[in-house]
Amino acid sequence: MSGDARKTAEALSYLSGFGNEHTSEAVPGALPVGRNAPQRAPLGLYAEQLSGSAFTEPRAHNRRSWLYRVHPSAAHPAFVRTDNGALRTAPFTESVPDPNRLRWNPLPEPPSGTDFLAGLWTLGGNGDATRRTGMAVHLYHANASMDRVFSDADGELLIVPERGGLLLHTEFGRLHVEPAHVALIPRGVRFRVELLDESARGYVCENYGAPFRLPDLGPIGANGLANPRDFLAPVAAYEDVTGPVEVVSKFCGNLWTATYDHSPLDVVGWHGNHVPYVYDLRRFNVIGSISYDHPDPSIFTVLTSPTDTPGLAGVDFVVFAPRWLVGEDTFRPPYFHRNVMSEYMGLVEGAYDAKAEGFVPGGGSLHNMMSAHGPDRETFDRASGAELKPQKVDNGLAFMFETRWPLTLTPQAAGADHLQRRYDDVWQGLERHFRTP
Repeated sequence: MSGDARKTAEALSYLSGFGNEHTSEAVPGALPVGRNAPQRAPLGLYAEQLSGSAFTEPRAHNRRSWLYRVHPSAAHPAFVRTDNGALRTAPFTESVPDPNRLRWNPLPEPPSGTDFLAGLWTLGGNGDATRRTGMAVHLYHANASMDRVFSDADGELLIVPERGGLLLHTEFGRLHVEPAHVALIPRGVRFRVELLDESARGYVCENYGAPFRLPDLGPIGANGLANPRDFLAPVAAYEDVTGPVEVVSKFCGNLWTATYDHSPLDVVGWHGNHVPYVYDLRRFNVIGSISYDHPDPSIFTVLTSPTDTPGLAGVDFVVFAPRWLVGEDTFRPPYFHRNVMSEYMGLVEGAYDAKAEGFVPGGGSLHNMMSAHGPDRETFDRASGAELKPQKVDNGLAFMFETRWPLTLTPQAAGADHLQRRYDDVWQGLERHFRTP
């Protein structure tokens, strides 16, 4: 089967709809009818609930799934500590938050045999994973598929591939994820990453706080931005495998390992809404100005993790997708600004319309709260004199992790060889043009 045909077949087998109750079984009759945990589960399976929220949270916010599996999750030996590699977790206390504008080139090539987990490299973050607040920014660079299984008790993982396709083998089934897609693995869900190309590179947002959800649309109305039906969950697919399988768990910032005598990806049927999913960013329905001025970047929000203050997110996931610019008498690239939110931006493909050079796919920039930023000098000069005819911005795909708290860097990020030491220079040469009437 060709790659395109394979992707089409997989997409047709997915269950769509963000936040909906989904049902799937790999073997007919695996799901009980009318009861979640009958006295005897069908087909000799074990019934188990995976709760992604407290039992008593409001129904609209409650996340849980029922799994019907070959072995219960409780059947495993003790976990022992293992090396954390370049993975770090909040609270980030080894350094202080930096007000300077910072930018990095892509991660360097990893050693041969580096899988997704070993290839995770933490840039920084905020909050406290043990209190389920805040987030972390990771990057990954891998050249080998995983032969072990991983789960994260600290938070959910939003994976943003930049180079190389991934096949995510999860407890719920398989997800095919390519650059220009994002995939979300909920808190506590076990998965393994298979590379579909020689190497893979990208970004990960680890969200310790409330699960990502679609933002409210307010005056936009019923339609626009990300459509719920475009979020795709997997169909059930199980591994009935015996023999030693390493399972790694991230718990309160540290990695722990145990060797199972079976694969934990043995769920034959499931139903619920605490499920992994994939979303194609090219399906994002961009909202923008059709008269004048530049709307705030919040109109590009795909997912949000709300906090106890309405509208003030623990983290927003924002995408700058292809769109038309038509505003009259308007400076069209992103304007100069200082923001109470902190912004980490990455680039999946092409170029970003506010930067002439230096911001490349696989790289990233950090503008912590109230740091002044905006278009570089070359972009400002070009945009200030451009003919204001309708213009299609379709040569790039950038995104942003935006958070209410400042991001504190890890020492490895602050001292990285791929940190651009002269990033401030891009704003040099913005000349004084002021004149009195």
